Amino acid sequence: MPADQNEHPAIGPEHQLPPPPTDAAPKRRSGAVRVIMWIVILLVFGVGFWLVLHHQEQTTAKAPRGGGGPVAVTTVTAQKGDIGSYLDAIGTVTPVYTSSITSQVNGIVTDVHYKEGQIVRKGDPLIDIDSRPYRATLMQAQGTLERDENVLGMAKMDLQRYHEAWDRRAIPKQQLDDQEKIVLQNQGTVKLDEGTVQFDQVQVSYCHIVAPITGKVGLRLVDPGNVVQSSGTTTLVVITQMSPITVIFTIPEDSLGPVQDRLRNKTVLTVDAFDRGGQTKIASGKLITLDNQIDTTTGTVKARASFENKDAALFPNQFVNVRLLVNTLHDASLIPGSAIQHNGQTAFVYVLQDNTAHMRTIKPGVTDGGNTQVTGVSPGDVLANSSFDKLQDNSKVVISGNPAAPGNAPGGSSPRGNGSGGRNPGAPGNAATPGNAATPGKASTQGDTNRPGSPPH
Repeated sequence: MPADQNEHPAIGPEHQLPPPPTDAAPKRRSGAVRVIMWIVILLVFGVGFWLVLHHQEQTTAKAPRGGGGPVAVTTVTAQKGDIGSYLDAIGTVTPVYTSSITSQVNGIVTDVHYKEGQIVRKGDPLIDIDSRPYRATLMQAQGTLERDENVLGMAKMDLQRYHEAWDRRAIPKQQLDDQEKIVLQNQGTVKLDEGTVQFDQVQVSYCHIVAPITGKVGLRLVDPGNVVQSSGTTTLVVITQMSPITVIFTIPEDSLGPVQDRLRNKTVLTVDAFDRGGQTKIASGKLITLDNQIDTTTGTVKARASFENKDAALFPNQFVNVRLLVNTLHDASLIPGSAIQHNGQTAFVYVLQDNTAHMRTIKPGVTDGGNTQVTGVSPGDVLANSSFDKLQDNSKVVISGNPAAPGNAPGGSSPRGNGSGGRNPGAPGNAATPGNAATPGKASTQGDTNRPGSPPH
């Protein structure tokens, strides 16, 4: 058969081109090389960083503090004195009496005798309501009473005659008994009339409203010509007692025991009221009593303190910060809070002796007015009050300047301070929450903690 013109002749294997080489193996080798290089670079950087850090630590440890010389410090001296243990809380000024007067009769207001903001005394006239209808009703009741009293008098006269006739046996006994009951009936009628007269007299008195207490009158709520109703709820005038006045505040239930002990011993506990910022003292009073139950939602109990408030410095419903003096510690060792340093839960100070700072562990207690009561320091000990970042145990020191007075040292607490279980209301980081009390002995500190030379935890 003839061969196909388009058919290609078969090519033998010896004439075929070899397949193109694949690049998988070179890629695997290149990736492994990069990984090894990165590992080497990271190791080099890690070793270099460790060497630099180790060198700095050795240099710091070997280098003497204070440039190789004594450390310049300011000093304070521990004092012996009295310090109060306070409870701090927030409270509301609450009047002893607040009288909201409404009308007891129906009528037209004829006169308003008070002025807005006036101080009225008990019994002073306030408002007059038209009393003519009630006086007329009273007159009718009085007339009825007079008539029935005369009827009763006639019945008593007849009873006397019947007694005399009965003694002569001139009348039957039944007639005498009937007359005795008639007298009793007339006596009941007279009592009924007397009650009506007294009721009408009360209605007339309601038309002349007087102050039930001594206090301050609020804004005028009614004017002459207004019609008032006995069944209405419209308040005619509000009177609030201003002096004396009370403050209601809360104390934590954990602090209830010491306060109750003092009250049982008939001890007068002083209460100071401060403004919203907690810096300005408004008035001083005394604790009256505690509530009879604890609020389970807050874990606090209400307390009431009384203030004379003769200058009207405390205003009803005013927000105040309260400081309750629970106890006073006598002959305690007092140092400024700025001289106390902390390392974790451990508190310590630097006591200076022979121009050398000696580290001494202390136990802080009550804090007030920038001073802290401590144990572990004796009155008269001189303490370092600055340069704490350079001090360590047995460091040589030199005193610079004049020693700072206790309570006025740099970094000390505010003049008001934090009492035992207290807080500084209004200060940053201290929420004004009822019963939000700090732990006693948490004095304000200065300088770093957990540094070399500090006592172990």
